[in-house]
Amino acid sequence: MPAPASRPVRNPLRTLASYLLALLSVAMLGLAAGAVWMLPTMYTGRSMPWLALPLGWLLGRVIRSWIRQASLGAAVLAVMATMLAATYVSMLTAAAYLAWNMGIDFTDALATAGSGMLLQLAKLTLAPADLVCFAAGSALAAWAALPRKAPSP
Repeated sequence: MPAPASRPVRNPLRTLASYLLALLSVAMLGLAAGAVWMLPTMYTGRSMPWLALPLGWLLGRVIRSWIRQASLGAAVLAVMATMLAATYVSMLTAAAYLAWNMGIDFTDALATAGSGMLLQLAKLTLAPADLVCFAAGSALAAWAALPRKAPSP
């Protein structure tokens, strides 16, 4: 009887590099999604936390498509991307309101306030319903990133 085939040894440096690249990709996807979310928010002039739902679903599907073996890790990455997008759009919205109230350019508001102040302003403007929408969008992202079983014949 032949011996069972052994699993190939994985290079730990390559594994670390793939995890770091996955985190970098998630960060870029989350920031890009937050910037896209910012467009309708600024166009309408009001907060749109419900956009976390379609955005979370889309981020989950995108992450599931580029993860080789979609699993719980893909769901965690999708939740991270969705929460980053929600945080980023909240900070950008706070910067826009700050720029409008102070009569300065948007880029000047971003540079002057800094990320710490924008994060605090974003926390002050969030309503409990916003947090519920963000959490629902994250849950939807996790669900969309989980692997699907093939239908039985």
